[in-house]
Amino acid sequence: MKKIEIKSTLTVYSGVDELPAEVTALMAHAVRSRAMAYAPYSRFQVGAALLLDNGEVVCGNNQENAAFPSGLCAERVAVFHAGATFPDAVIKAVAICAASLDFRVKDAVAPCGACRQALAEYEYRQKSPVAVYFMGDNTEVYHSPSVRELLPLVFTEKSLLQK
Repeated sequence: MKKIEIKSTLTVYSGVDELPAEVTALMAHAVRSRAMAYAPYSRFQVGAALLLDNGEVVCGNNQENAAFPSGLCAERVAVFHAGATFPDAVIKAVAICAASLDFRVKDAVAPCGACRQALAEYEYRQKSPVAVYFMGDNTEVYHSPSVRELLPLVFTEKSLLQK
């Protein structure tokens, strides 16, 4: 038997005003996108903005559906749109913010597991890290230098090729 210890290191900013200017602008895109989320069932709105190496910013927001599994999170909306529109671009960073129409979201809201996996696929494919910044409703901003820090035992194509 052996033990494997897995650690993640995050930087926590006290607010958006402490972020580098490029990330502050990216988070502003995420906040605007969040306001356009279609979340009539959960009333929990999430916005995401991706900064690409070509300077483009691609946004997404959660899109709910009465058949709950048919909805899609903001992060996946943004990353799939970026992949379809700019297939050769490298994703440098993603900013994510969440707010509820019913209560104040006091804690930073990290990407769900499915979104971490989708982002990790792009990080793996482009062979470079995607910085992840996430917050709640005007709260502290958490920063991870890569998706891999948030999903250390990532499932990749290597998992499918083992014999």
